[in-house]
Amino acid sequence: MVATPQSKPTSRPIRILVAKPGLDGHDRGAKVVAAALRDAGMEVVYTGLHQTPEMIATAAVQEDVDVVGLSILSGAHMTLFPRVRKLLDEAGRPDILLTGGGIIPREDMESLERQGVGKLFGPGTPTSDLIGYIESWAVEHLKP
Repeated sequence: MVATPQSKPTSRPIRILVAKPGLDGHDRGAKVVAAALRDAGMEVVYTGLHQTPEMIATAAVQEDVDVVGLSILSGAHMTLFPRVRKLLDEAGRPDILLTGGGIIPREDMESLERQGVGKLFGPGTPTSDLIGYIESWAVEHLKP
């Protein structure tokens, strides 16, 4: 696992589910992120296109992931992120980090973070920023 200067690696691989919710059919960014996370030593499950929030939450619980990353370009972020968060909480998994990215205005990012969503990333963000964020979160939240 790649360690960032501010963190130490966890004793097991971080498990991440990457999903493309809704009708958005552009998944190149999600695939690039999934590959970067895998290259950083994380276990990645990619669910593919057109996933419902229910499908995403169910897969996250079944796969026993630590993190769910949503890629949303459709503009439905203010509906999809809160719905997935609610479903994860209802499934008894409030411990799962919900993060992601896409075309999300700054004020919406701030609103979503107040609703329990982790840091969100916009277009052009270096994958190293996302990797560092997840690794730092894992050091604080995952048991060795």
